[in-house]
Amino acid sequence: MSMDRQLGQTRNIGIMAHIDAGKTTTTERILFYSGKVHRIGEVDEGAATMDWMEQEKERGITITSAATTIFWNGTRINIIDTPGHVDFTMEVERSLRVLDGAIALFCSVGGVEPQSETVWRQADKYRVPRIAYVNKMDRIGANFLGACEMMKKRLGANAVPIHLPIGQGDLFTGVIDLITMTARNYRDENQGVLFVDGPIPYSLYDQAQEKREKLLEELADYDEGLLDKFVHNQPIEPDEIRVALRKAVLDLKITPVLCGSSYKNKGVQALLDAIVAFLPSPLDLPPVKGFDPVHSKEIVREPDPDKPFAGLVFKIMSDPYVGRLSYARIYSGTLKAGDTVYNPVNQRRERISRILAMHANKRADLKECQAGDIVALVGLKQTTTGHTICAESHPIILEQMTFPSPVIYVAIEPKTKADQDKLSESLNRLADEDPTFQVKTDTETGQTIISGMGELHLEILVDRMKREFNVSANVGKPQVAYRETITATAEAEGKFIRQTGGRGQYGHVKIRVMPSGQGKGFEFEDCTKGGTIPNEFIPAVQQGAKEALENGIIAGYPMVDVRVELLDGSYHEVDSSEIAFKIAGSMALQEGARRASPTMLEPVMDVEVVSPEEYMGDVIGDLNSRRGKVAGVVHRPDAIVIAAQAPLSEMFGYATTLRSLSQGRAVYTMQFAHYAPIPEAMQEKMIQQIRGVLVDQKK
Repeated sequence: MSMDRQLGQTRNIGIMAHIDAGKTTTTERILFYSGKVHRIGEVDEGAATMDWMEQEKERGITITSAATTIFWNGTRINIIDTPGHVDFTMEVERSLRVLDGAIALFCSVGGVEPQSETVWRQADKYRVPRIAYVNKMDRIGANFLGACEMMKKRLGANAVPIHLPIGQGDLFTGVIDLITMTARNYRDENQGVLFVDGPIPYSLYDQAQEKREKLLEELADYDEGLLDKFVHNQPIEPDEIRVALRKAVLDLKITPVLCGSSYKNKGVQALLDAIVAFLPSPLDLPPVKGFDPVHSKEIVREPDPDKPFAGLVFKIMSDPYVGRLSYARIYSGTLKAGDTVYNPVNQRRERISRILAMHANKRADLKECQAGDIVALVGLKQTTTGHTICAESHPIILEQMTFPSPVIYVAIEPKTKADQDKLSESLNRLADEDPTFQVKTDTETGQTIISGMGELHLEILVDRMKREFNVSANVGKPQVAYRETITATAEAEGKFIRQTGGRGQYGHVKIRVMPSGQGKGFEFEDCTKGGTIPNEFIPAVQQGAKEALENGIIAGYPMVDVRVELLDGSYHEVDSSEIAFKIAGSMALQEGARRASPTMLEPVMDVEVVSPEEYMGDVIGDLNSRRGKVAGVVHRPDAIVIAAQAPLSEMFGYATTLRSLSQGRAVYTMQFAHYAPIPEAMQEKMIQQIRGVLVDQKK
């Protein structure tokens, strides 16, 4: 029973937000008030505890999800501080996969920014219950109720305030708690450790009363007793409200909204109380689902320390002292240091040499860990992000994660011969940590190519190579990962016949190729009648056609969104083989693609610029010159927000241009939207350039 109580007193939560909403500052305050650190570290001074990587300190952004454990009023809270920058979306995605609840952090001036939308949708996908915290209430232009409205409009969230600010901007002194109907004022002289709860200021009483009625109306659906009291105007106890609100949050029907200013030390303790009161423990959630690798049937695992062991590795890190660290969420059972676990994905056994409780980059050894824990494991050599580890006697594969394909690549080469071996080792270790970062060798030129989700992504990875692995490298200009596709329907024939004495080869197919539609990928349908091609050769035709898509007709880029229908063909009793049909399928596809008006596609990015009003004309003019299409402009009290779409190839070096256009005051975010056809005039020019480069490289 003590285990259940311990599990009931555990919270696994993440803090998710737009870049610069104050995630890391909030986490710092949480560590301070819970007694983890004795001095508050500031992001602005490059001294935040959770941002321990050199680049994080320099740039003031969070790159890797740091994990830490704190205790608050007897509840253990495991916190993962996720990055907000779009190039690190996957860090957020894989953290959400293993969390039970989340705090969505918003800036009181910016409200719901585009990256908060992306992360919110990811949390919807994994059905993560969340509470919202509107930070930076001390800033000029702060608007708490405006931020709540934006959450309703932009996110479709049922955002219900359970706090009201006492004053906004410079006048912000504390918060009103609508559940207890008291006002909490914070003392500045002791960094907000002490606060005074008292009556609500007279001028705000009516507004507080109105918002409390609203809260009770929303909760009446969740508790009949509360509904009865509400209808008959009877007093309602704060605990009754908390119980009903917890139910609504776990059901993903209500998002309670709190407010504060983490930087000014106001509102953080109330946020910690809300984490304990409203976010789920592992016991509150449905048991995790997976499937049996042998029989492929679905199985569930309850969060119980006595059940068979199962956990999910959601992050790999290279640690200078310990080596390879695997962060894992334990879903069921108990794991002891020295135990052997089984990885059903690659069917390997691995021994866990140490179990560590992490606090950013410090660590403490544990003898064992149990269901509900998030820990770092040492000793897993063959296990990567998204793999399951479990007891060999009870194999289970938990849902695997899918990662988007990279849109930008650069060539990289070592500066000296001595760096050669270190380069490949460091690249492999970085690729091991980050599934959206890929390393491959170009067979034609022998160059090492690295690809990722954006300029910043690759810049930081190259920077890490220099600092963490002492490897100096020359990096080429960023290149765009183009694609090719077809725009018409065409038929083609592929014949592969070799008959010169002895056993020959014979494969013959007729196919029709057509566009399958944007984002549909490769589709294949067998339309042959009456066994003109024996069934065992049809998968070979499909395989041949699929492999032929890897090198496009125009410039050799991969082809996407192609549908192939196998119409007819013929075979030879003796000479036909799988390889012959595979080659015939490949030949037919290349021939068909040539006839089907092939075209090139380029990655188009969603760009959002937040800029002071006076630079609006310059910023829009510059976006237009980059073939950008402005989709809309939103006016905010302190700035304007320009939403646009622009081709990635035109956006290189945009950060520098934007800085000079706006005297360093505008910021932008960019993320991949979709692939779109390149205008024909540009296509011609590009093809000549690409062919010219290939000729030069071959010389």
